[in-house]
Amino acid sequence: MKNFMMVTLFIIVLIIIQNCGGEVNGNADLVLLNGNIATIDENNPNAEAIAVKDGKILAVGFEDEIEKYISDSTEVIDLNGKFVTPGFIDSHAHFLGLGRSLINLDLQKAKNWNEVVSIIAKDAKNRKPGEWIVGRGWHQEKFDPAPEPNVNGYPLHDELSKVTPNNPVLLSHASGHAILANAKAMRLAGVNKNTPDPKGGTIVRNEKGIPIGVFEENAEKFITKIYDEYLAKRTQEQIRADYVKEIQLASDECLKKGVTSFHDAGETFEIIDLLKQLADSNKLSIRLNVMIGDTFEKMKSKLASYRMLGYGNGFLTVRSIKQYIDGALGSRGAWLLEPYSDLKDHLGSNVTTIEELKKISELAIANNFQMRIHAIGDRGNREVLNIYEDIFKRNPDKKDLRWCIEHAQHLAAEDIPRFAKLGVVAAMQAVHCTSDMSFVDERLGNKRAEEGAYVWKKLIDSGAIVCNGTDAPVEDVDPIKCFYSAVTRKDADGKVFYSDQKMSRMDALKSYTIHGAYASFEENIKGSIATGKFADIVVLSNDLLNCTDDEIRKVIVLYTIVGGKIKYKAN
Repeated sequence: MKNFMMVTLFIIVLIIIQNCGGEVNGNADLVLLNGNIATIDENNPNAEAIAVKDGKILAVGFEDEIEKYISDSTEVIDLNGKFVTPGFIDSHAHFLGLGRSLINLDLQKAKNWNEVVSIIAKDAKNRKPGEWIVGRGWHQEKFDPAPEPNVNGYPLHDELSKVTPNNPVLLSHASGHAILANAKAMRLAGVNKNTPDPKGGTIVRNEKGIPIGVFEENAEKFITKIYDEYLAKRTQEQIRADYVKEIQLASDECLKKGVTSFHDAGETFEIIDLLKQLADSNKLSIRLNVMIGDTFEKMKSKLASYRMLGYGNGFLTVRSIKQYIDGALGSRGAWLLEPYSDLKDHLGSNVTTIEELKKISELAIANNFQMRIHAIGDRGNREVLNIYEDIFKRNPDKKDLRWCIEHAQHLAAEDIPRFAKLGVVAAMQAVHCTSDMSFVDERLGNKRAEEGAYVWKKLIDSGAIVCNGTDAPVEDVDPIKCFYSAVTRKDADGKVFYSDQKMSRMDALKSYTIHGAYASFEENIKGSIATGKFADIVVLSNDLLNCTDDEIRKVIVLYTIVGGKIKYKAN
C-alpha cells in the first residue's frame, strides 16, 4: 500500500510539473514560429510563437518556450517574421446578404447611370421573359457625370425600362436604404401616380407626381413584396439550396479576407434554424453572432427558446435583436434634428416608431437579450439613447447589458458622452466615412459634419467602446480597407475627412478584435491571442501597427486560422 501511494504521488507531481511549465513532450496540433505577434493581450502584448491544441491556444510566448510543444505530429509553420493578429471580427454586416451580393449583379464599380443601364441591358439578353433582374451597389452621388434628367440626384427609370421591357428589375442602392425599379416591376406592384407614400418611406416622384422608379426606406416594400412572392414559388429544396450557397460564398469571402467572426445584422428565425442545422453538422466555417430580425409577434412567442451562447463549439451565438430607427444618409433617410442642407424641407425618415422600439426593447430585457438598433442621423441616435436610458432606469437590477447603436454615424455633440455614461457600445464602420465623405458636407453642412459625423475618436476619448465592421455588402467585407479608413480618414483620391478623428493604429486593431468580442460578450474566449482562447488567428504580409499609411493598402492575408484549422492560405 505504501509503495502504491508513493507511485501515485510521484505521478501527480509529474503532472503538476508538466502543467506548470516543466518539460513538455510535444502535444500541440499546430505551432506558429518566428512571428511578429500583436496579441492584444495587455498581460502579454508581444510574442514570437503560438502553440495550438484542440482548437484553442495552448501557449503564447518566445520561440524557446513554444518549441517544446512540437512533436512529430505537430504542424509547424515558420512565419518568417510576418505580422500576426487575432482573427478579425466584423461587428456589423449582413451574412447572407454578402453571399447574395456575390450572386447578383454588382453595380458598385459602375461610374455613372449609363454604365448601370448597359450592365442591365447585357444581362437582360440572357434572361427568360418574366425573370427578375437583381443588382446592388449603385449610388447617385458617385455618378460622373450626374444623371440627366434627375430628381434629387436620382436617375429616372426610363432608359432602364427601355432595355428591360420583359423583365422586372430591382436594383438596391449601395446603402440598402433605397431601390430603383423599372416600369415592369412597378406595374407588377401596382404602383402609379396615385399610390400614397407609406409611413416611414418615400416614393420619389417628378414634378408631375409620377414615380421615377426610386423607392426610399419603407417604400421599398412595394417592390420587394412582389419580388419575395416571386421567390416563394421555388420549392423548399431550392430555397434551402440557395441559402446554403449564399452562406458558403459569404464564408469563403470572409476567410479570404481574414474575418473569423461575423456579427450578422438581422436574420429571421427561419435562417437561424438553418444556421443551427449547419452548426450541428460542423458546416459553419466562421463564428456567427446573429441578431434576430423578425416580427414582434414572432419574437414574442419564440425569443426565449432561441437564445444560444457559443452553440456548435462556439460557431453560433444568438443573444441580440436588430431593429431600425431610421435610414441612410446617402438616400437622405437618416433622421436629423435639423433639415438636410441640400433638401431644406426634409428631416429624413423614422422607419420604426418610438413606441414599437420601446416595446421590442422591453421584450429584449425581459428575456436577457441585447438590443442593437440601427441609427444614422443625430435625431435617430438621440431617440435610441433615450429609449435605452429609460429601459435601463426601469430595470436597475440588470447590469452589463452592452446594448449597441449600430452605425452611430452622425451625433449631436451633447449626445457623444452618453454612450460611455450608459455603457452603450458604438458599432461603427470606419469605411463608411471614407466612402461617404464626398457627400456628407453637402447633406449636413460643414459645421454639423465636423461636430458629429463619424466621430469615433471623440467617442473613444469619452470612454465609449467602439467596435468596427463593414456593413457588407454595403461595403467590401475587407478589414484592411476599413482599418485604413479608421487610421487615415482618406478616400481613394487621398482627401482627408476631418483628420482629428483618426483612430490610433492600436485603437483601430482593438476595434476589429477585442472590442468586437466585447460587443458579443465573448472577450473571454476570443478577440486576443491568449492561452485558453479560441485559436482564431490571421497572418498578414505587413505590420499594421508600424507600416506606412500607403503600405496598409497593400497588406494581404497570408493565413486565416479558425479553431486551430487553416481555413485560407494565400497562393
